[in-house]
Amino acid sequence: MPTFRLERAILKANPAAVIAGIDEAGRGPWAGPVVAGAAILDPTQLPEVLVRELDDSKKLTATTRERLFDLLQAERCIVIGVGQASVTEIDSVNILQATYLAMGRALANLGRHVDVALVDGNRAPPLPCAVQAVVKGDSLSLSIAAASIAAKVTRDRIMTALAAQHPGYRWETNMGYGTAAHHDALQRLGVTAHHRRSFAPIRNLLS
Repeated sequence: MPTFRLERAILKANPAAVIAGIDEAGRGPWAGPVVAGAAILDPTQLPEVLVRELDDSKKLTATTRERLFDLLQAERCIVIGVGQASVTEIDSVNILQATYLAMGRALANLGRHVDVALVDGNRAPPLPCAVQAVVKGDSLSLSIAAASIAAKVTRDRIMTALAAQHPGYRWETNMGYGTAAHHDALQRLGVTAHHRRSFAPIRNLLS
């Protein structure tokens, strides 16, 4: 379960440091944007329910993620920022660089100066602050776990809205990932403007 161990280690060296957790959702799907979340939590004020229940968004049910995201947004001691990179940007600069764009936008949308970003993964994105990459960070850091929930819930809502505009691809359930139902729909209905043409399955279908 995630804790504040990483955050407290930074605060021990610099008690005034502002720390943000950052994570992304949607690097692997065939369709839709990549979304990043950023979260600043106060270890001294975080409600016990969030200390107890925040976790890697992939380990939580959709209902639990939605409830926790609502709680995160309602708490005045928590700052949440979300950013995304479009399908056009993904196809233009590649998914890794687009993910970095989304992370930078999420950080900027916090509206707060940040001294240190704890970023889930093994690579440090180019951000305007110190960056510490944390492998499996959403299972280790409460700040990253909060960011992972913000990113996942936001992206799921985007894909659900797109599913209503493009019925048949089952984006409301597969969120743009390459499921059998999604593949079958591509064969029947073709490629939409929301599909990532730089991804091999879509590129191969178009060629």
